[in-house]
Amino acid sequence: MDILKLILSECKREEYPYIYTLKNKNLKKIILIIGASGQIGTELTMRLRKKYGNQNVIATDIREDDGTLSKDGPFEVLDAIDYQGIKDIVIKYKVTDVYLLAAMLSATAEKFPTRAWNLNMNSLFNVLNLARDQKIKKVFWPSSIAVFGPSSPKENTPQRTIMEPSTVYGISKQAGERWCEYYHNIYGVDVRSIRYPGLISYKTPPGGGTTDYAVDIYHQAIKGNNYLCFLDKLTTLPMMYIDDAIRATITIMDAPKESIKIRSSYNLSGLSFNPIEIFESIKQQIPNFEISYKPDFRQKIANSWPKSIDDTNAKDDWGWKNNTSLEEMTAIMLKNLQD
Repeated sequence: MDILKLILSECKREEYPYIYTLKNKNLKKIILIIGASGQIGTELTMRLRKKYGNQNVIATDIREDDGTLSKDGPFEVLDAIDYQGIKDIVIKYKVTDVYLLAAMLSATAEKFPTRAWNLNMNSLFNVLNLARDQKIKKVFWPSSIAVFGPSSPKENTPQRTIMEPSTVYGISKQAGERWCEYYHNIYGVDVRSIRYPGLISYKTPPGGGTTDYAVDIYHQAIKGNNYLCFLDKLTTLPMMYIDDAIRATITIMDAPKESIKIRSSYNLSGLSFNPIEIFESIKQQIPNFEISYKPDFRQKIANSWPKSIDDTNAKDDWGWKNNTSLEEMTAIMLKNLQD
């Protein structure tokens, strides 16, 4: 029996495909998504269920589901800072991969800094510790462009540069990146991360982020309302259509372990535009749509962030490529919100 185990452990896919298959037949991927009801989580859950099977993707959130996620697969109510609750679900479903998406976003976090730090950091520790103790095999945790601050280069912000975030959200994300890197280096945890730019989706409403104007503006345009923007018209920020963000998330998690050379978090670039540019793209479709500007406290947050991102490392290491232009995104958003 020991000899058989040795043979199986040493075999390689290209040399012994049948034995390799036997060795790995029980390596079924069971995915847990924490914070599945949010902007990213809702669409990621649906995409992963399509890829791996409805029963193999467990959606969880602190709130009861409205039927969106529970009708097609498992759903559990779960508080992301409840370590024992997470562990119980991991054991119950034999979870292999965890996507930790629960977080308090930038604008909301400024109002509740202690609560934001508690949620954003302790939820991460819970998942990293489960991986350290070999209860799970792989972790995805999203970082953000908020890790950059006023002293970071604004144009084509490099992967490695000065990072002095000035927001609660950014501080928690920068600390999280360091912990991810630490747990990988010290404990061998297979944790993967990308720095999301502002994300735009028609399936979920704005969730309390500074870039949410770029979601709300489409909703108001479809309703026939003019839009009062809380950012200055020339405030350029990195953005991304949600489909590209979901594809990036799945791609980095599916990439071979040896391809992931950065264990803090990868820069990710999609689009860069300002309020007047997105307004003009909408106005081409809805000629009577108008916009006005009244910057509020979120302007200061936006001013501390990059205008564009250099994502060369993501392209080189695991083949990242953005697909959707501003004009294409506007057409998609307006069509689906209208339907």
